[in-house]
Amino acid sequence: MRKLVYYVAVTLDGRIAGPGGEFDFYPTGTPEQAAAYSAAMNERYPETIPTVARAAFGLTDTPNRRFDTVIMGLGSYQPALAEGIGSPYGHLKQYVVSRSLGRAPSPDVTVVPGDPLRLVRDLKGQDGLDIWLCGGGKLAGTLLPEIDRLVIKSYPVVAGSGIPAFDTAFTPTRFAPEDRQIFDNGVTVTTYAPA
Repeated sequence: MRKLVYYVAVTLDGRIAGPGGEFDFYPTGTPEQAAAYSAAMNERYPETIPTVARAAFGLTDTPNRRFDTVIMGLGSYQPALAEGIGSPYGHLKQYVVSRSLGRAPSPDVTVVPGDPLRLVRDLKGQDGLDIWLCGGGKLAGTLLPEIDRLVIKSYPVVAGSGIPAFDTAFTPTRFAPEDRQIFDNGVTVTTYAPA
């Protein structure tokens, strides 16, 4: 069965973005450290690079390795829309969970105004690669019961405030680490499975 994987960057205090959606404050290290980290992550998860940036990373013809579907909230979709990009991940089947968006500007994006839990359960029953939960925090909080893996890229920075990785009611949910790698730029990438 396909898995729902929350693959996300977080600060030390559990924020995925600043109060206004900022994410440009994440430290990347020296140019060499940033390049090594980027190459390692792109090797593992090439499909998480937006379609418009794949050529710059040498990923134009790279097949999807882990995911063939992406689910995101409107806040995660909005930066692409602001740049005039209606289909940010054209190499994936794309779903945007939003009650307010209405119709997507691209036919390659399916807007889901209803229950995202039902959507994920339906997708898990289909054949294919895993499903990437791109964000944001409210959507991750709603989908917490269906998350099969967490891939947390923890950056060495404290945001202080901003968008939490999980925005939900108090719901202690245990996960156990399966794999961890520390990069020279200070980023720790840990994969967790439900405990």
